[in-house]
Amino acid sequence: MPSYRISEAAELLGVSDDTVRRWIDSGRLTSTPSAGPQSVEGKALAELAIEIAKELPDERKSQVSARNRFVGLVTRVDIQGVAAIIEIQSGSNHLVSMITADSARALQLEVGSKAVASVKSTDVVIENG
Repeated sequence: MPSYRISEAAELLGVSDDTVRRWIDSGRLTSTPSAGPQSVEGKALAELAIEIAKELPDERKSQVSARNRFVGLVTRVDIQGVAAIIEIQSGSNHLVSMITADSARALQLEVGSKAVASVKSTDVVIENG
């Protein structure tokens, strides 16, 4: 069974090392006894990731079929003719989407604004945040 060091578990869950240690101390997450660095079993980590995802609020005001959503900051808006290239940084994820220029203007996207990228299949849908 795979196991992960505290720092790896923290990165996978999108939290700090200290948060993972607090979860271990409180019993929310179980560490594996070993002679080396403290680690967490992959199965326990996956179960916690699912639990955490259920706790996260859904900021949408409408229903959308896409479940792969990335909340982040717009880092680039490049409008040329009828198309716009939008780049979003969501944690360690860098997303790029090409949408219509009209959509970019309607969403009032600009560098520094909050946006949500919804990924479904090979398409990235941009929502204003």
